[in-house]
Amino acid sequence: MPKQKTNKSVAKRVKVTANGRIKMSRPSRGHLKSAKSSGQLRGLRKKIMLNKSFEKAAKKLLGLG
Repeated sequence: MPKQKTNKSVAKRVKVTANGRIKMSRPSRGHLKSAKSSGQLRGLRKKIMLNKSFEKAAKKLLGLG
């Protein structure tokens, strides 16, 4: 049976924590920052954990599930 390949686009966007949860940065940070308030930009700096349904799909793409 061939090896399962890691989906590199997902691997570049997420990190797997020690407990096996998946952490990613928030969307809407790339451009058009002048239209966003400083408080909104501050909130976008924080990382978020994926919810369980997306986590299952992401782990499958990473070759972990």
